Amino acid sequence: MTGMIVMKFGGTSVGKPERMRTIAGLLQQTPGRKIVVLSALSGTTNALVRLGDALVANKPQDAAKEIEALEDHYRKFTDDLYVIDAFKAIGQEIISRYFSLFRLLSAGSPGSYQHDDRTYRELLAQGELMSTELFYHHLQEIKVPARLLPALHFMSIDENQEPELDKISSRISPLLDTMQSVDILITQGYICRNHLNEIDNLKRGGSDYTASLIGAAIRASEVQIWTDIDGMHNNDPRVVNKTIPIAALTFDEASELAYFGAKILHPSTIVPAQKYGVPVLLKNTMDEAALGTLISDKSSSSVGVKAIAAKDGITAVRIRSSRMLLAYGFLRKVFEVFEKFKTPIDMITTSEIAVSVTIDDAKNLPGILEELKTMGTIETDSNQTIVCIVGNRLAEDKDVLSKVFTALKTVPVRMVSFGGSPNNISVLIETKWKEKTLQLLNEGLFNL
Repeated sequence: MTGMIVMKFGGTSVGKPERMRTIAGLLQQTPGRKIVVLSALSGTTNALVRLGDALVANKPQDAAKEIEALEDHYRKFTDDLYVIDAFKAIGQEIISRYFSLFRLLSAGSPGSYQHDDRTYRELLAQGELMSTELFYHHLQEIKVPARLLPALHFMSIDENQEPELDKISSRISPLLDTMQSVDILITQGYICRNHLNEIDNLKRGGSDYTASLIGAAIRASEVQIWTDIDGMHNNDPRVVNKTIPIAALTFDEASELAYFGAKILHPSTIVPAQKYGVPVLLKNTMDEAALGTLISDKSSSSVGVKAIAAKDGITAVRIRSSRMLLAYGFLRKVFEVFEKFKTPIDMITTSEIAVSVTIDDAKNLPGILEELKTMGTIETDSNQTIVCIVGNRLAEDKDVLSKVFTALKTVPVRMVSFGGSPNNISVLIETKWKEKTLQLLNEGLFNL
């Protein structure tokens, strides 16, 4: 199976008929066998969530409006996508079939839907099933040989909602063997089956995660993630005016950036590809000529900062206690509290009598604080942001801290973490300082 590539196209990449046609052209230009992973058309999953919420709330009129609006969008999309009357008819039949299902769901007995989470998950899966079926028939219309490779036949998660990579690999191999005659295999992102064999979804990372899992399962030569921007940038282009795409990152560098807020990639996406050393290439559907960003296990020889990312929604917790002095076991007790409430810690700093930690999920904070109060005085700060500065072997760069803090001399910094990773310097600030911080670091570290 080695030698195949995996090409994933997101919702915006398939969101308009002309973009689907662009993808068809890309596939024909790309040599060799490929598995094509498609998301639902942009906006579809959100619409299906609203539909599901209306059904749960027993609001049939709201549900009917959602169905009508979405069906109108798909019928126009389908009519524009196909040229030949016979394929226009096939497209309309596909839409009728799926939307009959939605109407059947909404016609159920009042209140029954809210007790059936399985039906909700099946509803959310329909977007990917529709997009792949529509695209497959587009390829048929333009006489490009292709086959559908149903994700529900091989993609699965266990009882902890973790992907079963070994099982995925063992299931997909024989399927690929039966499809040797075609070079283009189309499958659905996001959707899978759970340990009860029910339709479910991957949640974290969605279709990107699917692509990486398939790439790892078949030991692909490359996984390509096609989005609407030209690779990962050195800073957040939504906040900072002057940003530049990054040509190459290591898996560790990309993971740090993804975890700390780089929206182009979910942190889970990297894990399966990294396990088997499968390179991940981030490309732009809207600009095929752009080089994009290559993520691999090859590190750069040069030392220095590559990119900056920011993660909002952070809460800082400080525990002050004289019992920390010369005491062993204190930090273990603190960590056990967070472990008990299944709440991960992002940053940590310590002094003689205090320890500060940050969390990005405050759902269990009341219970955490109640237990921590037995250990000392507790202070919390919400509305915080972690700004993460990522690069290659930063600990060897004797000037990097000086540059960071010179750039941030007008910004109040709440916490600093450096040395835990050779790729990362993290600073904690109030969220109201985020935009200024990103702009100042862009100027101070990249002269942009």
